[in-house]
Amino acid sequence: MAAIAAARISLREYQLALSERLQGAQAGARVASKLGVLAAGESWLVELQEASEVLPVQAITPVPLAQPWFRGVANVRGNLYSVTDFSAFAGEKPTAMTDHARLLIVADRFRVGAALLVERSLGLRPAESLKPHAGGATQPWVKAQYIDKDGSVWKELDVAALVQNESFLEVTL
Repeated sequence: MAAIAAARISLREYQLALSERLQGAQAGARVASKLGVLAAGESWLVELQEASEVLPVQAITPVPLAQPWFRGVANVRGNLYSVTDFSAFAGEKPTAMTDHARLLIVADRFRVGAALLVERSLGLRPAESLKPHAGGATQPWVKAQYIDKDGSVWKELDVAALVQNESFLEVTL
């Protein structure tokens, strides 16, 4: 019984620490990490404020007469999200539906109800470990490019530019 009480105290301490971190972020504290995902065979970075969550792929209901890159609609906790296969949208081969595939839910502040299907989540990447890289980004939704200490190139996704892109919005054939 004492172990259960100790676990409850630890959980409470964890919740308090998490609450303090969230309040610090809301107060304007600098976010030192970006979310890394793999899509179209490339490493991508997403600002944490631009993604609501990353979760395993839910059941996706296909939509007839839609672009091949538009996978359909997914119900996530009672909310419908349009699912775009980001690899296929970027002109690469479609994302394989493996155990590693994930749905990146676009933040509510964009008011688009969209999710991006990606190959996998790569976790958080510390911003200080990334150096600007002058690469020839041709897509309008690439905000910047970086190179990490291992020499890997990362493209930063400009979610606002993506969700306002005419091609992204036109899902019908």
